[in-house]
Amino acid sequence: MEKVLIDTDVLLDFFFDRLPFSDYAAQVLDLCEQKTIQGFSTPVIVSNVYYILRKTAKHDFVIDKLNQLLNIIDVAAMNRMVVLKALNSNFKDFEDALQYFSAVEQSGIQLILTRNVKDYKHSELAVLTPEAFLKSKE
Repeated sequence: MEKVLIDTDVLLDFFFDRLPFSDYAAQVLDLCEQKTIQGFSTPVIVSNVYYILRKTAKHDFVIDKLNQLLNIIDVAAMNRMVVLKALNSNFKDFEDALQYFSAVEQSGIQLILTRNVKDYKHSELAVLTPEAFLKSKE
């Protein structure tokens, strides 16, 4: 089963129904729910999504939505080695470096799904938008 890291922007597209991107995000999450692919997040992604959703909804509502999300995707580990690799990498954005090295350290993640493809130009993993990923599956 293909393993993918789903970046913050993709999850926010889904939760905020940011068209047309939310359609692609929903299709990716459907593939995770159907166990066609195995989706991953990171603790930082979950924290970012919570923080941004919390600006528009109550704590209990946001927690419920995140619990639903975590029923269909997994969370890749972050540890000292991931942080050190991110700190000492060529990535211009530390948060993106954290996501990347968390994906690299998580056995078997093959690609990162994000709308910010350019932020991962140093990636050795494949990096696609959800739209491009879905088109590659047709």
